Order: sequence, then structure tokens, then C-alpha cells
Amino acid sequence: MHIPAKVLVPALLLAVISVASAVVVSAAAEERPARENREERIPGQYIVVFKDSVTDPEMLEADMMTRTRGTRIHSYRHALSGFSATLNNEALRELENDPRVAFVSEDRTVSIDRARGGGEVTAAAQTLPTGINRINAEALANKGAGVHVAVLDTGIQTDHPDLKNNIAGGKNCAPGIGYSDQNGHGTHVAGTIAATQNTQGVVGVAPAAKLWAVRVLDRYGSGSWSSIICGLDFVASKGPLRGGPIKVANLSLSGGGTNDNNCGNTNNDALHKAICRARDAGITIVVAAGNSGSNTANSVPAAYDDAVITVSALTDSDGVQGGLGSSTSYGLDDTFASFSNYGSAVDMGAPGVNIYSTWISKGYRSISGTSMASPHVTDAAALYLAANP
Repeated sequence: MHIPAKVLVPALLLAVISVASAVVVSAAAEERPARENREERIPGQYIVVFKDSVTDPEMLEADMMTRTRGTRIHSYRHALSGFSATLNNEALRELENDPRVAFVSEDRTVSIDRARGGGEVTAAAQTLPTGINRINAEALANKGAGVHVAVLDTGIQTDHPDLKNNIAGGKNCAPGIGYSDQNGHGTHVAGTIAATQNTQGVVGVAPAAKLWAVRVLDRYGSGSWSSIICGLDFVASKGPLRGGPIKVANLSLSGGGTNDNNCGNTNNDALHKAICRARDAGITIVVAAGNSGSNTANSVPAAYDDAVITVSALTDSDGVQGGLGSSTSYGLDDTFASFSNYGSAVDMGAPGVNIYSTWISKGYRSISGTSMASPHVTDAAALYLAANP
């Protein structure tokens, strides 16, 4: 069951969205400098997408790798039918002209969407983060039990005391071994989603939900379209329409690109096609708008408004409505965060400034970004699905 954005507005986030709906429009109308081109292609690295008529992708991939003498990176069977590989120019031309190939995408870079961080702290008595308070999650009887959420990010620290009991499994698609987090970003996102309701640290919006740690970014927060598609391939294989448990996925990351409004089939966008296929497996996909203070039209996956729920960031220093909280370095209380991307692809706004959550080394940290806003909406989807299975 993929949830369209319009369902979540009355369900859980009306208080937050009433602020966002006004400021997103005004921000988009401002005169701002053009976005810097972030479509950073990875030389010699490509994603080969087979046509739907291919019945034996394993055999075709093996034959192509043998003939082209390329180096395989990932194989895809669920979000896409195809593979990623390093190829020379001659091999590229051969595959582009193969009648069994739908298209070939150049691989591109992506990275985490984080603004600035604060100091790391040791766990103390449990704290209610402002974002959780803002949507009143702590007062809900619904805690997200039975809903599985995939976090496509830098991984999750699997032994963190606030997370370990909620981690159902994972997948590593990035350099390194395992899906445990070596950066902190993915662990922070996971804490907002499902930190355990106990006596220490923080509590998540859906503390009874289960987490899947899908590591698609390296320890520096960098990755590629091919690694993101690897994660989407794993998630799609476990989508509800394929008999799996994962119903929601969070992607707090971005790179350069645009939306063809045709799931990538018009502009040969393999990432867009993979996200559409994951959506079609019944997964609600929530993504960060980006932190460049520019239009989401040039940032993906935020621009894919035919397939994702895109979330911008609000300042919220006191966790309640009214705009009476203290000012922040990114704007006044209850206003649009100065770093947040804007535009017609944005569906919702949620707290994304000075968000306190879990961190690596079993710690906690406050950081800001649309990456921090996105998991609040991911959780809204999880709670909605828990109540409406």
C-alpha cells in the first residue's frame, strides 16, 4: 500500500503542514540564485536496464559481462532488471545498441542531506525531541507496531541501546563490511523513526516499528545511483505486494537530476525507474528535499513527485505551535528553514532544525537538515499504516 502525500496531511501532520504550506510557496517565489549543477557523473560507470521482455536476466547479464569484459558492481532483479558495471566506451556502445536493453544510465554521485551538527552527548534520562513533541507522537496509543521501515542511508549502529531491539535486518550496498553505521547520519535518522521508549536517550515517533538498515552510503556519507538502486532492489524484494514486511522507506540523500514525469523512461534515468518500481511493490517512499536553499526541480530523488513524498525543513525550537520559541541560526521559530530546498515537488514540511536523536558510539546528537525532517513524515506513514493495514 503506497500512501499518497495527501492522505498523511489530515491523518497526523496538520499542525506542521499548516505552517509549511504557507512558507514553501513564499520561499519558491523569492529571487534566488540558480542551483549549481550537481549532476556529478562517475566516469566509466554505468547502469544497464533490461527491457521487461527479458525473461532470463541472470543469463543475459553473465553473457554481457563476458563479452564486454566489464567489472560488475551490482545486479538488480526487483527494483530494476539489469546491473551496474564499469565499462569502456566500446562496451558501452555495444550495450546501448543491444535490442534487449531498454537504456543505459551514467552512474552519478549522491550524498547525505545534512546541514550542521552539534556536539555529541552521553545518554541521560529520556528526552522528548521537539519534532516528536510537535506532532504529539508521545501521546498516541499507536506506536507503529507491526510496521517495518527501511532506512537507506549510512547504515544504523546495530548495538545502540535505543535501537538494537527494533532492528529487523539489513543490507550493505556500499564499500565496507556489514550494514552498521560508521558515519552517524543513518543512526540519527533511525532514532527519529523508532528509538525505543525506555528510560534513556530519546524516543522515536514510532517506537514499536521495526527498522531495516540499508547501507547505501559510505562512512563519509557519499554514494552513487548504483548503490542507491542496490538498496531499492533489496527493499522492493521485501515490499508488501511481494509478500515482504517493508512498507515504508526513508531516503535522506540527494544528487543532481530532474524529473521526466515518466519514471525515468523518457530521460533514461535508472534511479527514477527503480524508485517507481519500489513504489509499485507497495512501499511508501519519503525523501529529503535537500539543503541547498534552491528548487527541488534540480535535485533527485526529491524531484520525483510522481513516486515519492518530498519533505522540506521547518524551524521549531519549542516543539509546539505559535511561533513563540527562541530564534535559531536557520530562522525564527515555526518558519521555513533557511537552508531547505523548496518548490512544487515539496509535499510537506516537518521539524528539521536542531533535531536531537541517536548517534554512533551509543551517543546522541542534535543536527539540522531536511534529512532530519524527512523521518518525521516517514513515521507518519508508519503510524498511518499501523492503524490502517
